Amino acid sequence: MKKFIIAVCAVVLLAFAAYTAYYRFGIYVDLHPDQPVTTFMKTEGKSILMEREGRYVPFEIRGVNMGVGIPGEWATDYAIDKETYLRWFGYIQEMGANTVRVYIALQDDFYNAFYEYNLEREENGKEPLWLLHGVWVNDYMQNSHRDAYDEELLDVLIQDSKTVIDILHGQKVMSLGRGLGSGSYRHDVSRWVIGYILGVEWESTLVAYTNQTSVGLNSYDGEYLYTTEKATPFEAFLCRVGDGVIRYESSRYKQQRLVAFSNWPTTDPFSYPVTAAYGREKYACVDVEQIKSKESFQSGLFASYHVYPYFPDYLELIRRGGELGDAEVTRRLGATIRATLEYRQSKLNAPSILDYVQDSDYYDHRGRYNTYIAYLRALNQYHTLPVVISEYGVSTGRGMAQEDINTGRNQGHMTEQEQGQAIIDCYRDIMDAGCVGSCIFTWQDEWFKRTWNTMHAIDLDKTPYWSDYQTNEQYFGLLAFDPGKEESICYVDGDLSEWGPEDLAASYMGMELSVKYDEKFIYFLVKKPGFKQLSDTIYIPIDTTQKTGSTYCQNYDITFERACDFLVVIHGRGDSRVIVQQRYEALRSTFAYDYYPEDPYVTPPEKDTPVFINIYLPLIQRDFLRDPSATEPTGTKFDTGALRYGNANPDSEDFDSLADFIFSGDYVEIRLPWQLLNFSNPSEMMVHNDYYEHYGIENLHIDEMYVGIGCYGETKYRIPMSAVTLKGWGKKPTYHERLKRSYYILQDYWASLDAKR
Repeated sequence: MKKFIIAVCAVVLLAFAAYTAYYRFGIYVDLHPDQPVTTFMKTEGKSILMEREGRYVPFEIRGVNMGVGIPGEWATDYAIDKETYLRWFGYIQEMGANTVRVYIALQDDFYNAFYEYNLEREENGKEPLWLLHGVWVNDYMQNSHRDAYDEELLDVLIQDSKTVIDILHGQKVMSLGRGLGSGSYRHDVSRWVIGYILGVEWESTLVAYTNQTSVGLNSYDGEYLYTTEKATPFEAFLCRVGDGVIRYESSRYKQQRLVAFSNWPTTDPFSYPVTAAYGREKYACVDVEQIKSKESFQSGLFASYHVYPYFPDYLELIRRGGELGDAEVTRRLGATIRATLEYRQSKLNAPSILDYVQDSDYYDHRGRYNTYIAYLRALNQYHTLPVVISEYGVSTGRGMAQEDINTGRNQGHMTEQEQGQAIIDCYRDIMDAGCVGSCIFTWQDEWFKRTWNTMHAIDLDKTPYWSDYQTNEQYFGLLAFDPGKEESICYVDGDLSEWGPEDLAASYMGMELSVKYDEKFIYFLVKKPGFKQLSDTIYIPIDTTQKTGSTYCQNYDITFERACDFLVVIHGRGDSRVIVQQRYEALRSTFAYDYYPEDPYVTPPEKDTPVFINIYLPLIQRDFLRDPSATEPTGTKFDTGALRYGNANPDSEDFDSLADFIFSGDYVEIRLPWQLLNFSNPSEMMVHNDYYEHYGIENLHIDEMYVGIGCYGETKYRIPMSAVTLKGWGKKPTYHERLKRSYYILQDYWASLDAKR
């Protein structure tokens, strides 16, 4: 009996060890080494083909990128459940897309939903949803002291790629760790996976550092991929990774699929004139043409790029440099800097982009001068591989970070309707340029995101818990998350039914001001009997900090009962705005050198200065080629304090997603995003402290703010101020999904294309 128990325990232990080795560590024995490797996706010339009914036919990747964030959760919380994924897959395919792209191994809910969704589609004789899968690289690794051959980058990237392959074939069990998902992956979804995009938007520093420190590692000859004689060490690194991925899937699962390496303009394969190289610091190249396939790799490589219309726009910088003239460029740069830049470009051993773009390439189907399509054409004319633009899009955020001066497809401050048309225009440019596929960025808005020109102003540890309409990066989605479980607490639309007596906050000379708020806005309702919409000027003073502010605004010659930080001025449809007391301006506190001639920390504005100024967001901190004789800062900025008139109710026919206020008889309804009033984290009611006491932005908790109401010509005395109690919601925001207008615009466009086929 004892021997039997020992034997049983031994068998159990062996079974557990085998299970762990196979499903957790990917250890396997190839029991069928002679079994042929198959593929249902392959490239042919510059085309991507899919096997259908025994023959290969052209396939357009018409995709949507999908992140992993939802309100109240970080991306690494993997909080999206199976039911949500099933619903989203349906929306995506109903829109007209055929592919979803993800960047990283997700939790098992995603793959379980994907399996169930596609299985049902196929059972009903419908086209399944296809998958492009990425393999992520930790941002810290790219910005550390390591080069690409460091085992913590190279080995980890290959291992993570194998993990993704095991997941897709339903042969993995793993726990949460290192930013990867977790769960028991037992559904084989590989028959719907068309390919892999390996890596991320590579930082120029990592590429250049690797090429300098690994000179002897500039070639690789693998079983499936090899490098050319012109390859750099970084390109050899990519070849090594790709070969390892193909080898693993070919050996273990006897399958292959398309492979690409993530890339973007910052590391594109071109060299540039000094004006572009200087203006956007272009000093590294990654050229996938230096990675070649052997006959053993049946599927093939394609070139993957993230390309947006507004950044970095090298071709626009080249145009502007041409307008200056060669001698003026040298004068502005200086002969030494120019010679250094030209030397660095020559060391890239890369072709000039000007060799691949002609004058006619700059004009799109509308006849517009369009550097976006010109750049796409240059990529396609250079590459022998199929080109897929795997990220493109625009944001519906209220804030803006970059402008596309030629076509107006900006990074932010676009309505949902404008977003829809911009995506269509980008898609048309992509396809007209000769690309074989594209993926919109992105499916859903993500509250946790940050943007370079607002991240200084918010608490970066609390971003998932509120919707920051000033941070454009949060609003690239086709699916919005609006505050409220089923609907928002208020819509600025002229319908006043949501306002009640409990919202009344202040009154003065027959006027009334009501206030309420949610996870995205502070709302105001002004009542002024006999209000003349075209001529009356209404003032709403706001005091948040009690650290700064003024009881007098010299701009409008009005006084307040308390020292105010902000003044909302409503004066007709086209001249309304929010202004801030000069001491409390966030732009000056952080970006002063690029926008002001003096150092504000040497000569700070007085605490009680009566000067109020416009509110701006920084766009570009310096001119692309500054005139050395200029004495004033040349940074460009966006007037984010200007208020926009319109109807902000998504259910209205005249919906304007960027609308800030609307008139309705004797009433004015207003909404202001929290960050516009220097709230760094409204979920806990944190605002900016006095910048000049703390040498920068520090947080200050408040539990009330003071507001008042006045009107031009009727403010004989100081405008009285009343307290509004503020209570945060912590880590439990409310929200509901809403498909943006852009979704339906794109849906109609793609349906019209499909109807013509």
